[in-house]
Amino acid sequence: MVDMTKIGLIQMRCGPDPEMNLAHAIEFIRDASKQGAEIVCLPELFRSHYFCQSEDHKNFELAEEVPGQSTDVLAKIASELGIVIIASLFEKRSAGVYHNTAAIIDADGKFLGKYRKMHIPDDPLYHEKFYFAPGDLGFQSWKTKHGKIGVCVCWDQWYPEAARLTVLRGAEIIFYPTAIGWHPSEKKEFGAAQYSAWEIIQRSHAIANGCYVAAANRVGHEAPAGGDGIEFWGQSFICAPDGEILAKGSVDKEEVVMAEIDWSLVDRHRTHWPFLRDRRVDAYGDLQERMVD
Repeated sequence: MVDMTKIGLIQMRCGPDPEMNLAHAIEFIRDASKQGAEIVCLPELFRSHYFCQSEDHKNFELAEEVPGQSTDVLAKIASELGIVIIASLFEKRSAGVYHNTAAIIDADGKFLGKYRKMHIPDDPLYHEKFYFAPGDLGFQSWKTKHGKIGVCVCWDQWYPEAARLTVLRGAEIIFYPTAIGWHPSEKKEFGAAQYSAWEIIQRSHAIANGCYVAAANRVGHEAPAGGDGIEFWGQSFICAPDGEILAKGSVDKEEVVMAEIDWSLVDRHRTHWPFLRDRRVDAYGDLQERMVD
């Protein structure tokens, strides 16, 4: 394994045209590669507007097979540039069964596998249960040319169990493709607290598991179903195993958020703060229960 790896998070605006979004993403991937990125992560469902703001059967037309058309295109780019690409896609598994899926493509263009989002939200303007079946591939990690990575997706960010199990599978960095933002009417009162909670919970995953965490969010205001829509808050970030923020994006600009990963810090953190060693695995059986009554 290499000692150092530079990673790039693509923070981009997403429009209504899937092909234009894919082309725009490829421009960003090439730019990240020119800046030295060896692992590149795209935001959640980057090929379209965040369509889950409404329950509309027409939106199922946006889905595709994984692997399929998008992964074929991205595999060529990955092989050409010698980089790992993480791409969040709307997967059509079969008629009536769809998933929110992240594809992992290695630096030689090989499709390593996919992660299907495990935790599916159902909140105002986040009607994902209408579209996505829960993931059934479990929590995973992949040994890529440029590092041992794990991938979860957006709502998974809030669950310490997801981060822990991903790390127990071997991940030394967890990528979170994301589409999260403010309801404009709530931003003034709750916006700062909502963003702070989002960042803190992910930094805590890094500390508790002795791993890097990288969250790639989109930016811009989207209202494909009308109404107030969602103001995506950007601020994609990369943090170290001690929770330190290494790089962070702006609130409203498209950009590549870059940081260099020193893999030796994973071993150092896990040795000096041995949370994994001191886990009482014999005492956690109740975690398999919804509630302990």
